[in-house]
Amino acid sequence: MGAAIDITGQHSGRLIAVHRAGRAKNGNALWFCQCQCGRTCVVDSYVLRHGKTRSCGCLAVEQSRQNIFNNPQAVSHMGDPRNLKIRDHHTDVSSIKKSKRNTSGVVGVSYDKQSGSWVAHFYYKGTYILNKHFAHFEDAVRARHAMEQQYLTSSDN
Repeated sequence: MGAAIDITGQHSGRLIAVHRAGRAKNGNALWFCQCQCGRTCVVDSYVLRHGKTRSCGCLAVEQSRQNIFNNPQAVSHMGDPRNLKIRDHHTDVSSIKKSKRNTSGVVGVSYDKQSGSWVAHFYYKGTYILNKHFAHFEDAVRARHAMEQQYLTSSDN
């Protein structure tokens, strides 16, 4: 196996390589990356260096959404797009209700096995307001609860 290529700080689409994150089963280096949208992901170095992965997944979501709204047949089944309650007018339900998959016991807090850290998430009006890694579960919970206090208990909701 050859020497690992250091791509720290290099950009690939919306991603920037932050640090090595181990090796994939195929032997390729894995890289912890920061996306322009604020989220993070771990990506195989080969697909990163060759431009096969350009975002954390946000680009595909945006393109899919754009394709739906550019498809007259899809729009006709939705009705008038101006009447749709799209997430950017409300807090996403997944940001306030615990799903069946939740194993941490706290809404918006999960454990990321790849980085070995706890992640606090908060989605509000179409944007991730909070998507941060913490070494300790309690810190992630505090950060999540602070966002809930700030965004969910204000008088404009």
